[in-house]
Amino acid sequence: MNIDIICPLYNAEAQIEKLNNSILKQKDVKINEIKYILTESKDNTEQKLKELKIQYKKIKKEEFSHSLTREQEALNSKADIIVFITQDIIIEKDNWLHNLTKDIENGLVDACYSRQLCNNNTIEKYTRESNYPNKSRIVSKKDIDKLGLNTFFFSDASSAIKKETFIKLNGYDSKKMPTNEDMYIAYKLIMNGYKIKYCADSEVIHSHKFTLKQYYNRYKDTGKFFKENTYFENYKVNKSGVNMAKYILKRAFQDMNIKVLINYLPNMAVRYIGMKKGRKN
Repeated sequence: MNIDIICPLYNAEAQIEKLNNSILKQKDVKINEIKYILTESKDNTEQKLKELKIQYKKIKKEEFSHSLTREQEALNSKADIIVFITQDIIIEKDNWLHNLTKDIENGLVDACYSRQLCNNNTIEKYTRESNYPNKSRIVSKKDIDKLGLNTFFFSDASSAIKKETFIKLNGYDSKKMPTNEDMYIAYKLIMNGYKIKYCADSEVIHSHKFTLKQYYNRYKDTGKFFKENTYFENYKVNKSGVNMAKYILKRAFQDMNIKVLINYLPNMAVRYIGMKKGRKN
C-alpha cells in the first residue's frame, strides 16, 4: 500500500527541514506524497520551503481548521493509507512510518497512532508516560465496558487510517472543529466496528512547554468539544483524570522534580476550570 502524509504548517521555519528529512529517511514504506498545507505565517516558513524545493499548498488563516484542512487533503488523496502528523513532532527512527502503518496494510486494523515521548521535565513528561506506555494494544467496540471514554483515545500528532475507511466514514463530516478531531474520528471508527491500534514501536518525540494560560485555553476548547458532542457523556471516564493526576504527582516526587511539584496545583486547577468553562459556554 502507498502512503500520503498530511501535515499542516504554521510558523514552522525552525522545524520543516528536519521533519521533512526524517520522513524521507523512512524505510520499508511507499510514500506517494507528502502534503504540506501552509497557513499564512509570521515567520519565513514559505521561503524555507522554497529553498528546500518542498511542494506545499498555502491557505489563509481564516481557512484553517484542524478538521476541515486535514479532511480536504485526505479526500483528495490518491493513496491507500493516510498519515496525519503535526509539524512539531521529532522523528528519530527510520522505522516510525513502517511500524505505524504495517498493521493497516496486513488488514489487522483500520487505524493506528504512535507512541509519543517527551524530552523535557515539565508535567507533560508524565502525562506522556501515562498515555503512551511501552506496550502496544488494539481496541474495538468490545472494549468500551472496560475502557469507557479511553476507548476513543487517539492522536493525529502521528496517526494513520486506511483511506477507504476514511471515505466510508465521511471523514470529519465537514465539521469545523478547534480541537479533538482525532477523538471524533476514533469514535466513528470504533462505533462502526473498526479496530484501532496503539503502536508503541512507532515512536515520535512530541513536547511542549505550555503556560497556564495556554493550558486553560486548550482545556476550554476541549470542554467546548464535549458540549458540542454530548454523546461522549454516555461513556464512563473510569477515573482516568484522577488517576492521571495521581500518576503525575507520584512521578514528580520520585524524580524530585521541584518545578513540577510547585506548578502541580495551579496546572490541575486551570485544566479543570478551563474544561468547566468550555462546557458551560
